[in-house]
Amino acid sequence: MAGLIKPEDIAEVRARTDIREVVEGYVTLKSAGIGSWKGLCPFHDERSPSFHVRPQVGTYHCFGCGESGDVISFVMKLDHTAFAETVEKLAARIGYELHYEEGAGPRREEVGRRQRLLDAHKIAAEFFRDQLLTPPAAGARQFLFDRGFDRTVSEQFGVGFAPQGWDGLLKHLRGKGFRDDELKLTGMFSEGNRGLYDRFRGRLIWPIKDIAGDVIGFGARRLFDDDQGPKYLNTPETALYKKSQVLYGIDLAKRNIAKKRQLVVVEGYTDVMACHLAGVDTAVASCGTAFGSEHIKIARRLLSDDGTGGEVVFTFDGDAAGQKAALKAFEEDQRFVAQTFVAVERSGMDPCELRQHCGDAAVVALIDSRRPLFEFAIQASLRKHDLNTVEGRVAALREAAPVVAQIRDHAIRPAYTRELAKWLGMAPDDVSRAVGAASRRAPSSAPASAPTPAPVEGFAPQRSARPDPRDPVATMERQALEVVLQHPDLLDDDAWLHVGQAHFTAPAYQAVHAALGAAGRPESGREGLARWMERIRDESPEPLRPLLAELAVTPLPAATPESLERYCRDILAGLFELQITARKAELMGQLQRLEPDASADERHRLNRELMELELRRRQLRQRD
Repeated sequence: MAGLIKPEDIAEVRARTDIREVVEGYVTLKSAGIGSWKGLCPFHDERSPSFHVRPQVGTYHCFGCGESGDVISFVMKLDHTAFAETVEKLAARIGYELHYEEGAGPRREEVGRRQRLLDAHKIAAEFFRDQLLTPPAAGARQFLFDRGFDRTVSEQFGVGFAPQGWDGLLKHLRGKGFRDDELKLTGMFSEGNRGLYDRFRGRLIWPIKDIAGDVIGFGARRLFDDDQGPKYLNTPETALYKKSQVLYGIDLAKRNIAKKRQLVVVEGYTDVMACHLAGVDTAVASCGTAFGSEHIKIARRLLSDDGTGGEVVFTFDGDAAGQKAALKAFEEDQRFVAQTFVAVERSGMDPCELRQHCGDAAVVALIDSRRPLFEFAIQASLRKHDLNTVEGRVAALREAAPVVAQIRDHAIRPAYTRELAKWLGMAPDDVSRAVGAASRRAPSSAPASAPTPAPVEGFAPQRSARPDPRDPVATMERQALEVVLQHPDLLDDDAWLHVGQAHFTAPAYQAVHAALGAAGRPESGREGLARWMERIRDESPEPLRPLLAELAVTPLPAATPESLERYCRDILAGLFELQITARKAELMGQLQRLEPDASADERHRLNRELMELELRRRQLRQRD
């Protein structure tokens, strides 16, 4: 059995991996100053970005929930993988060959379970794609052609075909070295009295990918009349495939969602294909389940849903089921800060049918015709009642008032209150009172506010408490550590000497300073800085590491390289001057305490050091 991954290889993977590129596979990041990036935290629900990444030192930290660490811990937490699996995944990403303590590496069957599942899905997707070109798949190709999708489009979206036999895929994966106990975990097979058999048979196949582009499951559409199964059959819940978190097309749409700050939610695989081909490249679809809270968390992170813009457009069929789905979406509306809309094709056609019969422009026009989701919900509630009777109008008001009360924009809510009064033919004051009463009764369903950062705890009571932010000395010490950790390249030899000699008064900052001293000076370049930061982490007590990450990513108040250099110089000068002032006070005290018969040499030594300190202080002032 192979041993552990060699520590030097782990350090190389950590240093060579760009943490910003990895994080952007899950979170949309925006510039937060020179060398710093921020976005909505993937670890907790928040309205404004408090998650910061500093690629130069390979560190992330959330000022809301306190989560922090390096690129390995980030992937471990988001993908729920073990340490070794995560390192192997990141190594494969950058093309780095790992070495192990007791051999060249693990045998294939000993690779992390998650990676084995991903490998099986990748091979299965290739198998299905190849099968689409075979004679038995003529019906599948015709299905695609009838909906306006040619071979090029099928290849673009990786569409495939599952043969009608019972073990075509099973034999193929066994031939690739996969064991039955592994295949059971993929969700691609069922089990009967005679063992495993293919779950997907005689069906058109869509590969479902995660946000990073890895195939994690499949959606299968019935083609043949003798197929007694459901019209659509998806992968069941597995270690990879969680239907409440899966969005078909997210791998294709994620960058456009972030760029355009728009998310279009459609109902099916062919609708996603039609939208992307028509130019609506922000379209995704949930897979076999309603668009729910877990989907919303993913969407909000990609949209940077922080109250500064963005929109979510739901498209539904015009039939009763579509109406019901739209109202279900409205129940989740309050989880978004972005404006939510609904686009319903009056003829009842879905985006795929619309493109097929009316062309690409019609699909774009459908999205452009969107209207606010709350307006749709209000009018849907009114249609349930007979507005020609007093009783019907009163009942409609009772149902519609809570919908109006949920409108977050306080400038729009009164306008819709007046519109509701017109639609009902009732006095505006009566409707306004009903909306106000509904507003007071309605519980808040908005995302929870960011929690207060937890204090550093554990290794020693006197070192565990965060320094008082009102203490000017502690504030200066914090700012100095931020400068040193984030921009060590701006420190010359003299500055490094004085940083090393500095005395920090706040216990937590003393511990960080001690870790800095133990780690030594960094090597040049991004990889050198990442290794240096890892040495500092290793030298820091575990409870101190969130604070260390926080110091390493806190945005500095500088907009240009010149202003950044000036800020760093001024902060360090301030720290050094503070140290000089403290040392001068100490020496003056010693002079005052000298006995009358103290030697002249002792007095001379103290005065000489005082003069040297004052000269150093003036030099610092002259640099300013």
